[in-house]
Amino acid sequence: MSAPRRLEGKVALVTGAGRGIGRAVALAYAREGARVVCTARSEDQIRSAAQEIRTAGGEAIALAADVTSHASVQSMYRAADEAFGALDVVFVNAGGSVERKRVDEGDPKLWTATIDLNLTGAYYTMLEAIPYLKRRGAGKIIAVGSGIGHRGVAGNSAYAVSKAGLWMLVRVLAQELVEFNISVNELIPGPVRTELTRDVEATAAATPFNNSGEWIKQPEDVVDLALFLAAQPDVGPTAQSFSLMRRDG
Repeated sequence: MSAPRRLEGKVALVTGAGRGIGRAVALAYAREGARVVCTARSEDQIRSAAQEIRTAGGEAIALAADVTSHASVQSMYRAADEAFGALDVVFVNAGGSVERKRVDEGDPKLWTATIDLNLTGAYYTMLEAIPYLKRRGAGKIIAVGSGIGHRGVAGNSAYAVSKAGLWMLVRVLAQELVEFNISVNELIPGPVRTELTRDVEATAAATPFNNSGEWIKQPEDVVDLALFLAAQPDVGPTAQSFSLMRRDG
């Protein structure tokens, strides 16, 4: 007799689901029984992800959305609700670094664009999920953070500040939603090989560690922690940071 699937009967929405960590997590949630809303700006990529889920026997839809647009996020949730009528898990993954330069060498517009993507976009995604999770009576919000948001790295001020803000948003929102059985946690994957992190490719080809001793992962290596957080009981952890890093701090 096979073990019960951990997310049977649940509906999960994954941002940035077209590639990398988001795609790996969307596929994994579907394998564990969830109906999955795959969303990102690239419609072709999320259609591909949703089709892969359906081909494997799961249920999924693809909804193109720009998380930096409040109106786009609102439309995304309305469409998801029309399709599945429920929401249980929100995996807040869309993000990136538009520019990596020292503060006095960077472009203020690109600095702001990074904040908009990683922090404001996450805020919109969390904000608009709340009424649907409250209606369900419980839920999980999982935000993909970064160790850089906890300790900072020179030449990455916008990314560090955006992820630090995201971590504080996780903590405050968790306090606000605990009475509704909605948990809010941070998942820190550490360095992962994706199309957006080509700077680690040369190192990863020779060793599983980068020059700071960090484990350079494949997107699939993040899946177990993402499943663990999505499958926690309603009285499980909230306002916590869960990390796959190999260093202290």
